Amino acid sequence: MCGAHHMAKDKSPAECTRECVKQGTKYALVVGKKVYTMEGHEAELDKLAGDRVTVKGSVTGDMMTVQSVALAKNMPK
Repeated sequence: MCGAHHMAKDKSPAECTRECVKQGTKYALVVGKKVYTMEGHEAELDKLAGDRVTVKGSVTGDMMTVQSVALAKNMPK
């Protein structure tokens, strides 16, 4: 349902993301127009859902295996 844009207009980006994940969608990282589905570190991804983050990991196609995730520093929202 979502991706780079949240479809639930009555929810914050974080609430929308968490709702989609509860329904079986995986967390995603949006970089420009590219969307990567993420695997691993779900607890940290949940805590930072909807925020700008720095993610380290390996990418295969459109899938990122997360090694670490942290709140991005010095980035405008």
